[in-house]
Formats: sequence, structure tokens, C-alpha cells
Amino acid sequence: MQIMAMENDSSVTEFILVGFTDQPQFQLPFFFLFLLNYMVTVVGNLSLINLICLNPHLHTPMYSFIFNLSSIDLFHSLVITPKMLMSFVLEKNIISFEGCMTQLFFFCFFVHSECYVLTAMAYDCFVAICKPLLYTANMCPQICSLLMFGSYVMGFAGAMLHTGDMVRLSFCGSNIINHYMCDIFPLLQLSCSSTYANELVDSIIVSTVVIISSFIIFISYALILSSILQTSSAQGLSKAFSTCSSHIITIALFYGSGLFTHLKTSSSGSEDQGKFLSVFYTNVVPMLNPLIYSLRNKNVKLALEKTLKRIAN
Repeated sequence: MQIMAMENDSSVTEFILVGFTDQPQFQLPFFFLFLLNYMVTVVGNLSLINLICLNPHLHTPMYSFIFNLSSIDLFHSLVITPKMLMSFVLEKNIISFEGCMTQLFFFCFFVHSECYVLTAMAYDCFVAICKPLLYTANMCPQICSLLMFGSYVMGFAGAMLHTGDMVRLSFCGSNIINHYMCDIFPLLQLSCSSTYANELVDSIIVSTVVIISSFIIFISYALILSSILQTSSAQGLSKAFSTCSSHIITIALFYGSGLFTHLKTSSSGSEDQGKFLSVFYTNVVPMLNPLIYSLRNKNVKLALEKTLKRIAN
């Protein structure tokens, strides 16, 4: 009983986030850099969400997926960046154990959900290009809602598994997290108990998400490519490019940065390198997505012009 009481007394109740860098000369420049990133992310995603809501001609399956993608990116940024900014201006950026687990849950939830939303968007591109005559029937509001609901359910399940495994661990030593957020691998390094089961479960979850989503995306684009090669008209090629180009760029940025970060962090690479790489999918990708889907999209540009005219009048 005395031993158990001592363990309970020494258990960690709060963590200290080191932040993106511990070099004093870089704190202020990085603060303004990530503050600008945060402002552009919030304004960009909110603007795209409002444009889709306010313009009836954007009430289509493709833009409903973009709406959900922007919502995920917006809330993802709200979960990560404010606490990250605090590490640049505070001597000790403290987060409670409960707050840390909450941040971990929502981080995993939004990352997993975005994977499945991007997968659903690949299927939408496939139907739009390969089966245009059946698009209205195959992508009706009920099916779109089901795809989005499934994406969030799978994201919730993955986040619950990651967070549930983390909560079961014991933290009784150092409480300094060498990161700007409560991520899985930096937390595992602080655990006093065995993390073998956690690492195994995390690998299975990540592998499952990547294999399922990558398989569907690969099959979708393989069929799209086959359809394009059979199309001799320039109009058909132009439609396929305009439909898929933004999605391909988003997939390359999100999956590329995420997988590279996961492989580097789980290997024997430096922790600072892992922090630097993780910025791409926690900060850069949420900022770029609304720019990709607006600057490269004629319908969004038209909606922006109409909205600005309504505001001016």
C-alpha cells in the first residue's frame, strides 16, 4: 500500500511542452511566422466554408467534401497552433495531463478523418470522370452524408484507440515533452511502463488507415487514368485535369509529409527533425488546402466575385 501511494504521489499530473525550438534567438521570429500561418489558415478555411454555404451553385458533392476538408483543417489548426504559439512567449508552456490527452485525441481524430475524407474525394473524382451519367445517382446527398459520417466514425475510432492506449500508461519520471504538441511518440518516450503494446497498436492503426485509403485512392486514379487514355478529346482531358489536379496536390502534401514524419519519428532519427517535419502536416497543409481549392478552381473564384459584389452593394 505504501509503495502504491508513493507511485501515485510521483505520477505526472502536467507536462511541459519544449516547443518548436529551444533556441532563444529564434523564438520571436518563429512566433510571428507561425502566427501569420495561423491567421492565413483560419481566414482561408473560414472563407472557403462561407463561400460554399452562401453560394447555391457550390452545393454539390465535390464542394461538400471540400467543406468538410476545410472544417477539419480549421479545427485541426485550432487544436494545435495556439498552444504552439504559447511556447514561443512563455518560459514554461505547461499543459495538464487531461489537456494533453484531449489534444492528442483531437489531433488523431482530425488526422484520421482527413485521410478518409480525401479517400472519399478520390471516389468522387472517379465517379465524375468515369461514370458522369450516373454521377447524380451514385453521389446523391444520402451517399455523400454516409461517406462523411463513415469518415468521422473511423476517425473517432482511431483517436479513441490511440488515446485509450496512452491513458493506460504510467508517467512518473520526466514531464518534459520535446515537441510543440502532445504527439504519440514523444509521449511514449516519457512513459515509465512498457510501450511495446502501444507501439504495436499504433503501427497497426496507422498501417490500416494508410493501406485502406491508399488502396482506394490508387484504384480510383488507376481507373481515371485508364478512362483518360481512352479519351481522345481535349475537352475530356481538360475536365479530368481540372477535376483531379487539386485533389492530387492535396494528397501528395498530406500523405507525403505525414508518412515521412511517421517513419522518421519512429526510427532512430533526431527528435528535432521529427518536429520540423511534423510542421508540414500540422501547419502547412491546413494553410495550403484552401488556397489550392480556391486559386485553382473557377467555380470558387466565381463564388468569391459574387459574394464580394453582394457585400459591396
